[in-house]
Amino acid sequence: MREILGRRLQRLRNRLQSLRPAPPQGEAPALLDAALTCATTWNWPVLPGVGRSGVDSARCACPDPDCAVPGAHPFDPGLLAATTDPRMVSWWWANRAGAPILLATGGSAPCAVSLPAAAGARAVVRLDAEGMRLGPIVATPTRWSLLVEPYSLERLGEILYAKDHVPSSLRFHGEGGYLLLPPSPAIGGGQVRWEREPAGAGEIWLPEVEAVVDALVEESSGASGGGSRLAY
Repeated sequence: MREILGRRLQRLRNRLQSLRPAPPQGEAPALLDAALTCATTWNWPVLPGVGRSGVDSARCACPDPDCAVPGAHPFDPGLLAATTDPRMVSWWWANRAGAPILLATGGSAPCAVSLPAAAGARAVVRLDAEGMRLGPIVATPTRWSLLVEPYSLERLGEILYAKDHVPSSLRFHGEGGYLLLPPSPAIGGGQVRWEREPAGAGEIWLPEVEAVVDALVEESSGASGGGSRLAY
């Protein structure tokens, strides 16, 4: 039975590989270089996303025809395979050159708080003006993600429970989660980019999640539309 299941899994892997279109010229080396930088320079565990398929690369390569995050999620390998081993990272992108880069958040790796792009840009301008120190920021055409120190789900729960309200547009990428990193293709078109790239090598400075959430909740309270969500 185990042998039969193994053969079926291999056939599924082969099928997925055949469905993935070849990446545009120049994209593959950039993705590999970026994945290796994450793994070896910043010591962040990464893995390849499932990618997209079809002539127009619009469909997710996973078996779910209604995938909510086409191409930008783990599938094979699963999230637990994320690593900082440069040999494994090189092997993955040698075999799947156009695969998106996923950061496995939590543990010793950064976590993130994300919000709609327009609201994120306004919030960052205000926080800079107030003198708040921010870490790396990942931007897509639709959302900005502020990287923060690792936090547990229990700690996040305590922080949110203490608030009278939390913007419904905030999303949290913590333990057991993942974040799409540059220069991966973005969901819905465009490309993921660094609004603020990590500086230097080794351990990257990150703000505490509580400070970022406090600041974003405060900013949302003064936004038009009440305070239940950041305006965008």
